[in-house]
Amino acid sequence: MKYREYIKKFQFPSDFKAPQELEYEDLKARTLTRKDLAADMEGVNSSLEIIRKTRGGSWPSEPVAEDFDLLDLAWHEREFRDGTSFAYVVYNEDGKYIGCVYLYPMGERTELAEDLLEYEVDVSWWVTSRAHENGYYEKIYNAIQEWMKQFPFDKIYYSNKEIPS
Repeated sequence: MKYREYIKKFQFPSDFKAPQELEYEDLKARTLTRKDLAADMEGVNSSLEIIRKTRGGSWPSEPVAEDFDLLDLAWHEREFRDGTSFAYVVYNEDGKYIGCVYLYPMGERTELAEDLLEYEVDVSWWVTSRAHENGYYEKIYNAIQEWMKQFPFDKIYYSNKEIPS
């Protein structure tokens, strides 16, 4: 069977509401919205190479323009509201933009294959170049493992190209 054409929908209990905010040590994550436009554009555009190196995938293929990023952030807001995917922006305790965390249904970011069918969610993240230099790539990975306890997922797939040990 060709699974790559399919996306597994999230299966949540009827009373589940995704957290709007998450905290771990000096990290604070909240729903990614259009309000994050300026910080998101600066973060992405100053960190293209580190994002490609660590997160992998086809995005970002080039610097993001304001109109594109605005639409992308609005799309993430809509998906969060509808419960079809969840995107969080991450700041440190000093209010510095660190990066983003994404929870996608299996098959959306990573092609679905037989060996991935058991997983319920595809988690990925990226950090700015400055945040990477300061060890936040690994710290966000640790935070994600704690944050995922607030979601009803048993099998989590981390799809980044580089997974900290």
